Amino acid sequence: TLKPDLRINTQRLEIDFNELAEIGATKEGGISRLALSNEDLQARAWLANRFSQAGLLVRDDDAGNLSGVLLSKNQNAKHLLIGSHLDSVPNGGRYDSSVGLLAALEAVRSIQEAKIKLPFHVEIIDFTDEEGCWQSLFGSRALTGTLTENYLYDHNVDYGPFRAALYRAGIRPADVYKAKRDPSSLVGYLELHIEQGYRLHEAGIDIGVVTGIVGRTTYDIRFYGEATHSGTTRASARRDALRGAAVYICRAYELVQNNFPDGILNCGNIQVFPGAFNLIPSEARLTVECRHQNREALAEMESQLTRLAQEVAAEYRLTTNSQRVVHMPAAAMSGETISYIEQACDILNVSHMRLVSLAGHDAQSMSNFTPSGMIFIPSVNGISHSPREFTEWRHVVSGANVLLHTILLMAQAYQT
Repeated sequence: TLKPDLRINTQRLEIDFNELAEIGATKEGGISRLALSNEDLQARAWLANRFSQAGLLVRDDDAGNLSGVLLSKNQNAKHLLIGSHLDSVPNGGRYDSSVGLLAALEAVRSIQEAKIKLPFHVEIIDFTDEEGCWQSLFGSRALTGTLTENYLYDHNVDYGPFRAALYRAGIRPADVYKAKRDPSSLVGYLELHIEQGYRLHEAGIDIGVVTGIVGRTTYDIRFYGEATHSGTTRASARRDALRGAAVYICRAYELVQNNFPDGILNCGNIQVFPGAFNLIPSEARLTVECRHQNREALAEMESQLTRLAQEVAAEYRLTTNSQRVVHMPAAAMSGETISYIEQACDILNVSHMRLVSLAGHDAQSMSNFTPSGMIFIPSVNGISHSPREFTEWRHVVSGANVLLHTILLMAQAYQT
């Protein structure tokens, strides 16, 4: 199966990349393809056509995941899934994560043209709503059976209820659970993605071999005080919810910096009520997100951050409430798959380093379900989720070739 000289068709990949980047293009040079929007559905139709032209079996499941399958001669063969997503954040970049799907398609075309027969089906899959317009990693969580029922009630302030978006896209909410696969039908999962950070770019390394993905938890924390006259209420009687929230934010950053040097904290949103210039705030709501690559450390980080909210509330004569709204546990990639990716890099003579992904990906859902691996390519200056997101074309090509040879190495190992 191994053909060390086999390479993808760079020109064909570039044509695909430029065509796809026009769907949902923004004037700043980025793309807006929000999950299940007209632009997302248009991009899916374009990809389905590309799958058909390549002779792949086109199918979609009950969660709206779109697949193109290169069938093995063995009808009872298992599936190697290669996934990513066409949806984007508002005014996001052109590389996240279109390159993963296009590289997979180009790798499969190259395998067909080289007349290589594989012992498993190769299934390229575009997952629904990876970015979380309504529900992060929706498609991959449906496939692995890890969705909770609550998702049906999700509501995006700008784009309305999730249920309506699903219906619009032809997805029946009552049937989403049918998208769950049997893990015994899978060989494994691969995903090529831009790093979205600066480590590869700064180190001058071509390929990142992902060993794991950080765990992530988001809390909705609320402080409650009393709204009274801002001019006449004496200092000792004030119960200022916003002051408590502000103190909490500053201390939370210090806590993470001192106790969890490998942890990441973000306080990304705050709302204040009643929100009048001459009233002491009676309620302050904030979102607190924490990330860590170690599950035990993340749990301890959560515990200390929620305890800190209680301490600050007591100090400023407030009450507080902390609710966990999102939890994605840290994920480990398969040691065997890591080894195949590194061998592929060596065959191609490209530099590589191991790293942990600091952002969430569909591989996070898949890793507990089937042996999984991720290939990172450098992001210039670490910029992502922005029209300024950029990856040098030579790195896109290197990543696609590493993906191609990882498939071939897995096929060879599978046959022996």
